[in-house]
Amino acid sequence: MKIEWQGVFPAATTQFKEDLSIDIAESQRVVDDLIKDGVDGIIAMGTVGENNSLLPEEKRTLLKAICEVVAGRVPVVTGVSEYDCMRAAEYARDAEEAGADGLMLLPAMVYVPTQDELVHHFRTVAGATRLPIMLYNNPPAYRVNITTEVLKAISGVENIVAVKESAPDPRRFTDLINALGDRYALFAGLDDVALEGLLLGARGWVSGLTNAFPQESVELVAAVKRGDLDTARAIYRWFMPLLHLDADHDLVQSIKLAEQIMGRGSERVRPPRLPLAGARRAEVTRMVEEAAATRPTAISAAA
Repeated sequence: MKIEWQGVFPAATTQFKEDLSIDIAESQRVVDDLIKDGVDGIIAMGTVGENNSLLPEEKRTLLKAICEVVAGRVPVVTGVSEYDCMRAAEYARDAEEAGADGLMLLPAMVYVPTQDELVHHFRTVAGATRLPIMLYNNPPAYRVNITTEVLKAISGVENIVAVKESAPDPRRFTDLINALGDRYALFAGLDDVALEGLLLGARGWVSGLTNAFPQESVELVAAVKRGDLDTARAIYRWFMPLLHLDADHDLVQSIKLAEQIMGRGSERVRPPRLPLAGARRAEVTRMVEEAAATRPTAISAAA
C-alpha cells in the first residue's frame, strides 16, 4: 500500500494476557476498533506498543497478526527500535516480508551516536528494505537529536520520506521546513504540541492518547485540514490535560489505563513497567473520567 503520510496514526498498544504473554486476539481487536473509528494508519510496536519489551520472535508474530487484521484498510507502519544496525536492518527486512507498509525508524537504542553514526544507521536500515521510512526524533527520550544537518546528509536516500517530530519545541517544524522544504513529510509526535505542529506544517499526527479517544483525535486533524480552527481549538483545549500524559515518563501505563477506562483495552504492561498505583493512578483515572464526561460529542456529531 502506498502511504499518503497524512492524518492520524495512533501508536497502538500491545495487549497482554494475565501471564503477560502477548494477547494476539486482543491486540488485533484494539487495532480493528481504531480503524473502525476512522484513523488513517496504524503504528505497530512503537513506544506505546512496548517495542523494547518484546522478544524478536514476538515482534514478528505480532506484526503479521496486525497486518492480517488490518487487511489493507490503512497503512501499517512498524517501529524499528533495535540496539544496533544489524538487528535493525534484519527487522526491517522481516517487516517487509510480514506485510508492513512502512517503518518508523529510531536511532539505535542505549548507545548515543555521533551525527555521522546516526547517518550511518539510517542509511544501513534504509538500504535493507524497499519500504518507506519515517524517522522518529525524540531528543528528551533518546538523548540524540536528528538535526537538520543529518536530514540533509540523508536527503538522497529515497525511501526515507517522513519525520515524526517529538521535540517539545514547536519551532522545530518551521526550522525543518525552512531548511528542507517539503523533502520530508512531517508528523507531530508529541501529543501536547500536536495542534501547534499541524498548524506549522505537519501533515499528520502520531498519537498516543488516540488509543482512548480516537474519534476526537480524528476530528481534531480533520478540523485543521478544513480550516475550522474554532473546532480544532475546542477539541484541543478539552483534550490537553490528557495529552500532557504523553510527555511523562509513565506515558505507556497512563495511556493503557485510559484505554481500559474507556473500554478499549487492558492496562497490563510488561516489567519493569508496572501498572499505575496509588495517587498517580487516582489522578489519571480522574482525568480520564472527567474527559469522558465532558467529551465534545456535539462537535464530533456535527463534523
